[in-house]
Amino acid sequence: QEFSCQIWGIFFLKKTFKGNLRNYWNFLPEGFINTQLFTRFLSRISQDSAGQFFSSGHTNNWAVLVCTSRFWFNYRHVANTLSVYRSVKRLGIPDSHIVLMLADDMACNHRNPKPATVFSHKNMELNVYGDDVEVDYRGYEVTVENFLRVLTGRLPPSTPRSKRLLSDDRSNILIYLTGHGGNGFLKFQDSEEISNVELADAFEQMWQKRRYNELLFIIDTCQGASMYERFYSPNLMALASSQVGEDSLSHQPDLAIGVHLMDRYTFYLLEFLEDIHPASKANMNDLFKVCPKSQCVSTPGHRTDLFLRDPGSVLITDFFGSVRKVEITTEAIDLTDPIKEVEERPANGDVHKEMHSYVDQLPVSEIIHQKPKQKDWHPPDGFILGLWTLILLVFFQTYGVKHLRHIF
Repeated sequence: QEFSCQIWGIFFLKKTFKGNLRNYWNFLPEGFINTQLFTRFLSRISQDSAGQFFSSGHTNNWAVLVCTSRFWFNYRHVANTLSVYRSVKRLGIPDSHIVLMLADDMACNHRNPKPATVFSHKNMELNVYGDDVEVDYRGYEVTVENFLRVLTGRLPPSTPRSKRLLSDDRSNILIYLTGHGGNGFLKFQDSEEISNVELADAFEQMWQKRRYNELLFIIDTCQGASMYERFYSPNLMALASSQVGEDSLSHQPDLAIGVHLMDRYTFYLLEFLEDIHPASKANMNDLFKVCPKSQCVSTPGHRTDLFLRDPGSVLITDFFGSVRKVEITTEAIDLTDPIKEVEERPANGDVHKEMHSYVDQLPVSEIIHQKPKQKDWHPPDGFILGLWTLILLVFFQTYGVKHLRHIF
């Protein structure tokens, strides 16, 4: 009977006073509710409230922005990447949490009529290069191998922090790719490509190694939707500028520079992000509508079946910003007492610390310090012909032409 009374009292308080239970503790008769049981109940209510407050479940944001194209005529791909870079920095993601990979340096190209600038509008009002761009991978460093190693964290120990994706299981990650592609692949440097299967497996490695909480994948390339067809990892949302069989078209031609400044999809994406501020309530459903077919000409696509939350409840700033959520408490917390670490000692008294580390996908250290194998020697091209020529010259110098009959 006492237990039933306590349960009834807790149920009544939960329905009546909800989160203000502590304010009504004094109204209860003495001994009406067991103190220990009531304390546990309050703790459970606090956890539920915190879970609703931190609905996205993430504590930090990261961005990996990649331009895979070289050469001046691919100016727009660099502008695409720098436009997204500028937007995520403006919304709060610091450079320390952005991995920027540019396959070419258009700002310093000798064909650029305005050095140290990259524009995304033909009226040259918006310089997306800015004054504080930090490029982490530049030129020939932008390869498929380096990109996959950044995602999976399998980098050599000597790699600096600025070139690493130091995310965890509470990280929301934005991955943006732009370049030339086809059905199921994206070209890097016009010399290699990454397939949709390789990309899907890399994301699965990230999930298994707890390197992200939620991941937003955006790609602006021809037949971009083919790149997310093979994805199978949870908590992953994908957007593409074109469907399979469609081209992703360029936008904003500039006669002074002689090339197009941006691609259509990223151009309208940038226009959308310019209206977003850190306290904006715009959600992912709004992002899906940034470039309809009437403006993009191609048909943008998106995939949300792997994502656990409703896209309508996912804020744009959950991926493009770095908003710090704060929960206010009215209780005093004593931080003066030092926290003592308790060491677990075995029976023999020796302290054993077990170190965990990820194994490299390839034995990088062995490959770097490995001596080249000795190959079988073969004469270089033209060596035999040169040797016979030398023999004939010596013969002519010694005996002359009249002794040629002895040879034949």
